[in-house]
Amino acid sequence: MEISIIGGGIGGLTTALALHQAGIPCRIYESVPELRELGVGINLLPHAVRELEALGLLPELRKVAVETAELCYFNKLGQLIWREPRGLEAGYRWPQFSVHRGQLQGLLQRAVVERLGRDALRLGHHLQGYDTASDGSLTLNFIDRKSGSTLPPRQADCVIAADGIHSRVRAMHYPDEGMPVWNGAILWRGVTESEPFLTGRSMFMAGHQDQKFVCYPISAEHYRRGKSYTNWIAELRYEPQALASREDWNRPGVLADFLPQFESWQFDWLDIPNMIRNASVIYEFPMVDRDPVDAWAFGRVVLLGDAAHPMYPIGSNGASQGILDAACITRMLREHASPEAAFAAYDAERRPKASAIVLANRQNGPEQVMQMAEERAPDGFEDIADVIDYAELEAIARRYKQIAGFDKSALNQL
Repeated sequence: MEISIIGGGIGGLTTALALHQAGIPCRIYESVPELRELGVGINLLPHAVRELEALGLLPELRKVAVETAELCYFNKLGQLIWREPRGLEAGYRWPQFSVHRGQLQGLLQRAVVERLGRDALRLGHHLQGYDTASDGSLTLNFIDRKSGSTLPPRQADCVIAADGIHSRVRAMHYPDEGMPVWNGAILWRGVTESEPFLTGRSMFMAGHQDQKFVCYPISAEHYRRGKSYTNWIAELRYEPQALASREDWNRPGVLADFLPQFESWQFDWLDIPNMIRNASVIYEFPMVDRDPVDAWAFGRVVLLGDAAHPMYPIGSNGASQGILDAACITRMLREHASPEAAFAAYDAERRPKASAIVLANRQNGPEQVMQMAEERAPDGFEDIADVIDYAELEAIARRYKQIAGFDKSALNQL
């Protein structure tokens, strides 16, 4: 049996490594002619790091990523609402990492080439569709998206579609779904070389649901030098409307569009306008997701990662859930006699969990504590305990960890 993986992002590359480790032949087909280390920062939660450690990737990951020490929520005045330790600092058996998306993808790509061989990663192959033979085998039809020319068809016993939020495979099975759903928020994401803030390994969020700033360091090399290579997200919410066209994930951000709204956010522990102005790169894109669907598995074809469960970048779950998908689908293929049965079991285990996270993120996930503080004390507070009871804050954090699958007591027992 050979599996074709559509998409060479974090989910697809991790799936290839997991399948290879399990002795299952596979090959990745990626649309772009070259995988470049682009993007900004992402987070990897302890349950995802556990799976990467099982693949032998932890030493390389430690070289590039920052081990997150704490997560903090502040109001728009920079007053602390909630602080909690993260990863090893919180007593997990595995760390939480913040890392540049491109560096993580590069790490995974190098591992695929080293372990599976260079021929296992076919670049410049954009899937147009597939045909199913009477014996269940699949013929994959590709084009070179740059030239538009047709490429030779490829044969596969089954397909794992990890081709992102605009998945071609998902569109074939849900042809009326249309564009992703926009919630009215625009995100400006950037990276800035700066001085360390808070612990030097802190992730924080400040503001409320209509205006928010997220910030965390993503470079181990900078941290070792006493500096911070800082990923940040500035978010403003507008009136939601339907997306007229496919969003451009590499659209350059314009300071005049959002910096004025953050000019007063100069806290005694961080100058946010200065952080924004000193960015080396800024991207703009809408905050979008898709509604949960009724099935990910279609015989010998299955969805994975953002193709299955695109979600808001809330709670640090996007990349982590794709990595969990990869581990689960590999386990199911080892435990079941046919790919159809394996994919159905994967669907039954992972789809309800991921769908719950999609819906929880639409309610701001654990970030709802910032909105609570804004509504109850819009002019600030002297003591957060006068505004929100500690038990209420703790319950929100604990409930989201349970939904997202990284409750400490449960995870540490695995």
